[in-house]
Amino acid sequence: MDGLSFKDLKDKQRAIRADFPETMGLRAHRAISWIGRAEACGEDDDARFIFLWIAFNAAYADEREFQSIAPGERAAFLDFFGRLATLDGDKRIYKAIWQRFSGPVRVLLENRYVFNPFWQHHNGIDGFDDWEERFKASSRAFGQAFQAGDTARVLSFVFDRLYVLRNQLVHGGATWNSGVNRAQVRDGAAILAFLMPVFVDLMMDNSGEDWGKPFYPVVA
Repeated sequence: MDGLSFKDLKDKQRAIRADFPETMGLRAHRAISWIGRAEACGEDDDARFIFLWIAFNAAYADEREFQSIAPGERAAFLDFFGRLATLDGDKRIYKAIWQRFSGPVRVLLENRYVFNPFWQHHNGIDGFDDWEERFKASSRAFGQAFQAGDTARVLSFVFDRLYVLRNQLVHGGATWNSGVNRAQVRDGAAILAFLMPVFVDLMMDNSGEDWGKPFYPVVA
């Protein structure tokens, strides 16, 4: 199962962008640009991961998420993933997770160092002494979603872990090219490098859907 490249996406965008609503055109243009920048990183997995996360933000972020704390970023993720899963008639996302990335995804979900309650507990925040029970419960819930073929829930679990990894990198909680967190960064970058082009491709195929208004439009 080969992934879509920056060139694949850019060629498609150029061929059909005249029919895009303005907001969709901006989303696709921005997300594809960051996917291209990530490709140029070669084996620098830290940089690849960060650029691909920017591509993810460019694709999904809605101005409503900046206007209020509620419903929260996790809920926004789940809504976005649900829409993608509904539009993914060929189940490209689910097949990728099941066939190509089942190993890395399971390793990621079994890694306590990308589980937010683990860090809440170790940072002395009240209410997280039961992080191990939460961790086990999360693993069980993920297994159930995976077996049921619930693509949106599976993605929500995966991106919940990737979000912790994103925070570690963006907020200076990791060392560049560190051997300590190398496996999860490498796997996270690989998962995003495959999924992000599929996400954008599905969005372009369904450009008439209401994907929301980007918070930072082009202002002359």
